[in-house]
Amino acid sequence: MKLPRRRFLHLAAGAAALPAISRIAWAQNYPTRPVRIIVGFAAGGPADIVARLFAQWLSERIGQQFIVENRAGAGGNIAVESVIRAAADGYTLLHVTSTNAFNATLFEKLNFDLIRDIAPVASFLRNPGVMVVNPSFPAKSVPEFIAYAKANPGKINMASGGPGSISHIYAELFKVMAGVDLTPVHYRGIGPAIPDLIGGQVQVMFDLLPSSIGYIKAGQVRPLAVTSATRIELLPEIPTVGEFVPGYEASGWQGIAAPKNTSPEIIDKLNKETNAILADPKTTARLAELSSSAFPNSPAEFGKHIADEIEKWGKVIRAANIKAG
Repeated sequence: MKLPRRRFLHLAAGAAALPAISRIAWAQNYPTRPVRIIVGFAAGGPADIVARLFAQWLSERIGQQFIVENRAGAGGNIAVESVIRAAADGYTLLHVTSTNAFNATLFEKLNFDLIRDIAPVASFLRNPGVMVVNPSFPAKSVPEFIAYAKANPGKINMASGGPGSISHIYAELFKVMAGVDLTPVHYRGIGPAIPDLIGGQVQVMFDLLPSSIGYIKAGQVRPLAVTSATRIELLPEIPTVGEFVPGYEASGWQGIAAPKNTSPEIIDKLNKETNAILADPKTTARLAELSSSAFPNSPAEFGKHIADEIEKWGKVIRAANIKAG
């Protein structure tokens, strides 16, 4: 039997709409089973702590379990590879951090392209860095530090958590923008570096605030400036580096991403739920305890942020010829 043209077109349009309708309905029911968040660092570290907090909050809000799975190694690259190979069904997510943006340049050969192979979902938080010195160091401010460094080129030992670490890269940006020559002293992580800073074997360190705040409050190290674009509530009297070195800004960040081709409806649902969590005063209070601040974004905004960070830090890493440690 031959269908009238109008009836045929109506049926065809209805059939074409079915995939979109079923996708939306499926996303509305998502998730129907536990969701894994893959973290590229060991349990108990800063990234793991944040991932577990948000996994708990997402579980409570959505009513389905979000489980953290640690896959440490290769600076977080093993975790990325495991996620981009996973099914794009919303049940395997990547805990993505600023380290992943560094890795895009630090590692010459990666089996993935972060921008091409992941779908940004939601950003969680930002945490500023802080420029700290040994309490006996003669400079009491960033301008005094720069003047002292220029008068003593290469004589200031700068601690870092290892080649390509956040502390190393933040310091290299400062060196370039302030025009100073500091001597890097690399450690296997920030933990071993702090006792030497307190003891005076090294004089300065750029660190993320969460790992330094206890030593700052105890008077064991002296903060000269925070690395964020604006001053922070936790240390309101401490200026930003950018107040003396215009344009300097460096902040860590964390969020979640999914494999490419994940349904936009699932991504939007996760983004909305995450942003609702970030709008809760209890969340902001807990983040403040971690020396961090909420960092809500749309998926597109988070994707642009990741791309901008890869470009920004890529320039620093190439200029300083930094290789992965």
